[in-house]
Amino acid sequence: MKTKKGLFQRFLDIVEKVGNKLPDPFVLFVGLAVIMIIVSWIFSLFNASVVHPGTGETLPIKNLMSGEGLQFILTSMLENFTGFAPLGLVLAMMLGIGLAEKVGLLDYAIRKTILKSPPYLLTYAVVFVGIMGNLASDAATVIIPPLAALVFYKVGRHPLAGLAAGFAGAGAGFTANLFVAGTDALLAGISTEAAAILDDSIIVTAVDNWYFNIVSVIVLTIIGGLVTTRFVEPRLGIYKGDAVEEEQTEELPNAKKGFINAFIAGLIYIVIVAVVLFIPNSPLRSEDGGIVPSPFLDGIIPIILIFFIIVGVTFGITVGKIKSGKDVSNYMAESMKDMASYIVLVFAIAQFIAFFNWSNLGTWVAVNGAEFLANINFTGIWLIIGYIIFTSLMNFLITSGSAKWAIEAPIFVPMFMQLGYHPAFTQAAYRIADSSTNIITPLFPYMVIILAFMQRYDKKASIGTYISLMLPYSITFLITWIILLLIFFFTGIPFGPGIHPYL
Repeated sequence: MKTKKGLFQRFLDIVEKVGNKLPDPFVLFVGLAVIMIIVSWIFSLFNASVVHPGTGETLPIKNLMSGEGLQFILTSMLENFTGFAPLGLVLAMMLGIGLAEKVGLLDYAIRKTILKSPPYLLTYAVVFVGIMGNLASDAATVIIPPLAALVFYKVGRHPLAGLAAGFAGAGAGFTANLFVAGTDALLAGISTEAAAILDDSIIVTAVDNWYFNIVSVIVLTIIGGLVTTRFVEPRLGIYKGDAVEEEQTEELPNAKKGFINAFIAGLIYIVIVAVVLFIPNSPLRSEDGGIVPSPFLDGIIPIILIFFIIVGVTFGITVGKIKSGKDVSNYMAESMKDMASYIVLVFAIAQFIAFFNWSNLGTWVAVNGAEFLANINFTGIWLIIGYIIFTSLMNFLITSGSAKWAIEAPIFVPMFMQLGYHPAFTQAAYRIADSSTNIITPLFPYMVIILAFMQRYDKKASIGTYISLMLPYSITFLITWIILLLIFFFTGIPFGPGIHPYL
């Protein structure tokens, strides 16, 4: 008997159906780039400009159809592609992860360890690891979702549900953590500068949102797990696609020994890194001896890459799948073949984002929208909620959290200070809005990565499938976070050490 779908599930079906009628993602972003060129021309006809609130510089809307614009399009095209930050990150990580997968290490590890864990904890563990993964910055977005998909597949659950849960934690839950991360220090510095416009004695520190972040991890882990089991998995149904992981490492000779050897090799590597990190005057620490920020965190991608190569090679040699250096390069090459569609997509999306940034259209929309919000007659907590919704919508135009905060902070931090709100409280409101809608904006660089991973399990998956899969997480995370913010606000729970909503 077929279960009747609820209103929200039917809404998601409509989103998927409409979304999948959109052109192929590559064609879509090429079309958006063309539209951006036309829009920049129209704005330039009216001599539109915007004053950057942080620098005070007047930024004109630059015409991509002008001579200068044509020069930019042609001369920056290759740089836009090769300089697209996630491109190198993803390909580098897949060299290591792909090697470990092709030799059978990941398959064996999942079968012998994760499959023995309680099934009811698996979903929550994936979301939790995704949220905590922001300690490794963007690396979490590349590593966790595909591994979560593989885990779900091995336990007989729909791999796209695992992919979605991992990406929701790593993307939408990006700002939350049990520890102080690099994002905390980065945003706090911008907040302090913005607060100095009115009062240069106010300092926002990296721990000013710490208590709120800790509670957020716990709450979002529960919410993310419930969304996966109650909405996402029932909608996906039983997975009937072709398995993409063909290796059966249980049949490999010496698989158990290979896993033990890989574990020992990986542990030795971790110990060496830890020793180098904690020795006096370590080159992996910052000049003042700190870890956040530090060269260690800046270099976390190569560090993780080397780890996967070490454990993958060790396992492969032990089980006999690696007999020479050529085998290593061949397995890495095979893993790159799986990323071909992603590389093609990156070329188009990189051009669109570059056009958008060069024309200054994103800054114009953000500043004018902020000024409008500042002029409407909202007061008290309703103003904060309005600001959160505004910022979550701005995420569709400017996805960089630090860049968007650099634009918004000089406007909203002083404005809310005049209403009596602490800059750290405003910063917390910004962070939850910025994180929640990361996973549903087409401009989010890692959207194309997840779409590429989705197509490994479902070749028909398109943007509509992606949006309908991630929308429940985005909506519930945003609503949950707003409620949590209100609880902190009305009960007087500090957002960080000595930090309350009011100055």
